[in-house]
Amino acid sequence: MPVIKCNYNDLLRLIGSEIEKNELIEKIPMIGADIDKVEGDDINIEFFPDRPDLLSIEGVARALRAFLGIKKGLTRYAVKPSTITLNVDSSVKKIRPYIVAALVEGIKTDEKLILSIMDLQEKLHFSIGKDRKKMAIGLHDAKNITPPFTYQAVTPQSISFVPLAKNEEMNLEEILKKHEKGIEFSHLLTDCPKYPILIDVKRNVLSFPPIINGELTAVNLTTKKFFIDVTGTDLKAVNTALNIMSTALAERGGQIKSVKIVDTPTVITPDLSPIKMSVETHYMDKILGKKIGKDAIGALKKMGFDAQPKNGKIDVIIPKWRIDILHQIDLIEDVAIGYGYNNFPYILPKSSTFGSERNLDKLYMIMIGLGFNEVMTLSLSNKEEQYKKIGLEDGNSVEIENPITERHSCLRQMLLPSLLTILNSNKHRDLPQKIFEIGNVVDKEAKNRLHLCGIKIAAKTGFTECKSIVKAFLRDIGMVANLEGKEHPAFIKGRCAAITYQGEKIGFFGEIAPQVIETFELGHPIIAFEVNVESLKKEG
Repeated sequence: MPVIKCNYNDLLRLIGSEIEKNELIEKIPMIGADIDKVEGDDINIEFFPDRPDLLSIEGVARALRAFLGIKKGLTRYAVKPSTITLNVDSSVKKIRPYIVAALVEGIKTDEKLILSIMDLQEKLHFSIGKDRKKMAIGLHDAKNITPPFTYQAVTPQSISFVPLAKNEEMNLEEILKKHEKGIEFSHLLTDCPKYPILIDVKRNVLSFPPIINGELTAVNLTTKKFFIDVTGTDLKAVNTALNIMSTALAERGGQIKSVKIVDTPTVITPDLSPIKMSVETHYMDKILGKKIGKDAIGALKKMGFDAQPKNGKIDVIIPKWRIDILHQIDLIEDVAIGYGYNNFPYILPKSSTFGSERNLDKLYMIMIGLGFNEVMTLSLSNKEEQYKKIGLEDGNSVEIENPITERHSCLRQMLLPSLLTILNSNKHRDLPQKIFEIGNVVDKEAKNRLHLCGIKIAAKTGFTECKSIVKAFLRDIGMVANLEGKEHPAFIKGRCAAITYQGEKIGFFGEIAPQVIETFELGHPIIAFEVNVESLKKEG
């Protein structure tokens, strides 16, 4: 989870009130956070990734002002009009179609502000930006650029500029091949015949999104006017990032000014107008198990909302930066936080139930007896790991609709890729390594299946050893199964076999193919097997 480093004195200045450090450390976890560590005046706070508005000290200060009763209710920021226009050319529509922008001026820039806003930028890139795929932020010193601005797509060699942290001009193609950020994020523009660019009226380059800004607009201690552009493929992510960035600068004393985005349709950004949602009082009481009454209004105001009762409901005014509020249940959770979990009575469950241990002990003991060490991995995976890296095509995986990270975007259909990833993380360890996992996978019918996978990496191993391990495993489990040849892209051709029981294929084993070993950056022979535990349990 993201960790935010807050300087105690800077945090107090932003909150606008004096609070003892020990009291502050005691209160912070009550808003849904953990204190990671405290070193002198630095307080490191760990937040859940569903609250991107808390990914900076400015956002933390805003939340604490309301929670501590210093200034309850919705924080409102004035957005004044500017004369800035940003024209969107149709050439970007099939590449990176969305752009929004804002100007924030009147800021007294210092080192704390720059470090904080840059850190927020990167955390937003990683979280809601999905490592810049959904959105990327450009932060500029506005003094050297002249509006109106134009967002368009150009051929890779047609325009050159000095990229951030460099002193020589490069064209867009050279940036992707030579610049550190270009190399890191070039995959986001794969197969694009043209690249997006943001320029001013004099054709000065502000940014080459989502790769790098221009050195011309680099932010420094003399910056007084910040121009923010956010581009991307997801309009909600783009607008959310702009709202969070611009209000963070406003917390530092800046005045937000709008930008006219000439597109289809033309819009004025940022749009900080709040959203209205209602909570049914009887539903809230049922979920919380307690009639809170009017205290719910105060609890919501402590969480940064405006609220008032209306005909058996509570009308709640929600700020635009709270994108985690999707349903009234989310507001009920905030009622509980604002009211205080310690104010709810402790009660025992109304009915007693007794669980029973799943009969898997025999499988664990067999694998341990064969010299394997148990590991546990996440059921969440991604298509590249599950399919591409082992040579498979997408097998109709169950995808996560709104994943927190691209690494966890689908449910796994087999354990083998997860264990190969574990080996990659431990390739600095001595050989041989023998690991196994018993865990859930999700099949093509979206049903849970319990699988067992064992894998070994060594300086010397092969199909014959893998076959002997599988036969020993089947013997100890008491199953008489047939072994027959099988082709699988993750295994060497002719060195892979299927495990068949009563006419049903329940698993496979073999020697991992060199191209798969290379993909996972493992330089030694690997053998592996995977079986459906549901079939084994019938025998065990």
